[in-house]
Amino acid sequence: MSKQYDKVIQGQLVLENEVTFGEIGINNGKIVEINIDQPRLVGKEVLDFSDQYIFPGMIDVHVHCYSNTQEGFIPTSRAAAVGGVTTFLDMPYDVPNPINNTDIFKEKVSKLEKEAVVDIGLWATISKRNGTDQIKPLAEAGAMAFKMSTFETDEHRFPRIPDPEIIKAMEELKETGLLGAFHSENDDIINQMIEDYQKENKVYPAAHMETRPPVTETSAVLKLLEFAYWTGAKLHIVHVSHPRTIQLIEMFKSFGVKVTSETCYPYLLLDVNDLEKFGPKAKNNPPLRKPEEREGLWEQIYAEKIEMITSDHAPWPRETKERGNDNIFLATSGMPGVEIMVPLMFNSTVAKGKLTPVQFAKLMSTHPAEVFQIPNKGKIKEGFDADFTIIDPKKEFKINEDAFQSTAKLSPFHGQKGKGKIVQTIVRGSTVYDGDAVTVEPGFGKFVAGSASKEESEVVFK
Repeated sequence: MSKQYDKVIQGQLVLENEVTFGEIGINNGKIVEINIDQPRLVGKEVLDFSDQYIFPGMIDVHVHCYSNTQEGFIPTSRAAAVGGVTTFLDMPYDVPNPINNTDIFKEKVSKLEKEAVVDIGLWATISKRNGTDQIKPLAEAGAMAFKMSTFETDEHRFPRIPDPEIIKAMEELKETGLLGAFHSENDDIINQMIEDYQKENKVYPAAHMETRPPVTETSAVLKLLEFAYWTGAKLHIVHVSHPRTIQLIEMFKSFGVKVTSETCYPYLLLDVNDLEKFGPKAKNNPPLRKPEEREGLWEQIYAEKIEMITSDHAPWPRETKERGNDNIFLATSGMPGVEIMVPLMFNSTVAKGKLTPVQFAKLMSTHPAEVFQIPNKGKIKEGFDADFTIIDPKKEFKINEDAFQSTAKLSPFHGQKGKGKIVQTIVRGSTVYDGDAVTVEPGFGKFVAGSASKEESEVVFK
């Protein structure tokens, strides 16, 4: 008699190198068997998705739950479930205190375990000065990676890390095996340009881009690449907005530097004309670029030079955006995205024949898991967690900011339609979103510890 599984799912499986009709046997939240022959697996429950794509669960490594105190794990993880994101990594720039010591880190883990709807890993950071001694303890406590910045948003919460501290941090990180990621913008040039523009009352929306020209990104990245060259640390550049940055990264890869990068969905789907049209709704850091620069980023995606796409989900309340209606510099930077990134990117790539489902899975799931060493995630493979994002390529979706799970109910994508609706999100074998509603309670999601954690359990990476 055939073995009976807790659950069997059937459909168009997006495997590492092919898309094929098949079925997956699941026990205890894990993928136990993959069958691509005639259906034969027996399950207590069988979900037949027929011609819909069964992707490995999508992973968003760049999410801010707590930059807005009204948000937090519950709204953001519900948004992730609706958006087909089965695992995300939460950034460390929390209000009022950043995650830069083990006490705060452990408090956040406790909160996560009570409130998460999907699985979540946590970034850590360091204080502006004398913070590098916390890197090893935070790594051992389960931090997934470390985020730092060359641009200062707030001296305490989101500081610019001085160069000597960056080098110390890279040396410490090399010992842990974790990567250091950077918000890479040139603080000095930007601040001077903003000051000059405001003196001349040049405060229109596109002034945000004009005061952050490409050199403010590329010059900061170039410095970090050189630091990584000399320290041997693993470097990750977040929210790349310009193709020149990728050219520099490729050059340093040829020198043996261990460097990866991400871009975010707005940089591929919007440009400075949208900043002019939508104003603060479309303000983010770095800024939206010119149409030809956006096209250059797409060329890097097609050439497989960018490892992943992220949301940089930043759930600002409406009032902090609207205060920039008459002066773009007064608006907060960032937009919500964990709920809408996957369908929007599917519509602009797979649905239009510009990427295969396999390429899409690599960008949105496999590469994030591999780069960040997220255990048991990112592939449909025996032994891995049974995390799946089910997309119906024929079904239309429509973005409705008023219906967002996030507390930030505003988006420049409001009203947009596309092909590729998320019809189900499955985390460790359980449906967390059924196409209409979130189906689990807060606390279902689990904390995912980083690879240097001292309490690491059974891990599968390959």
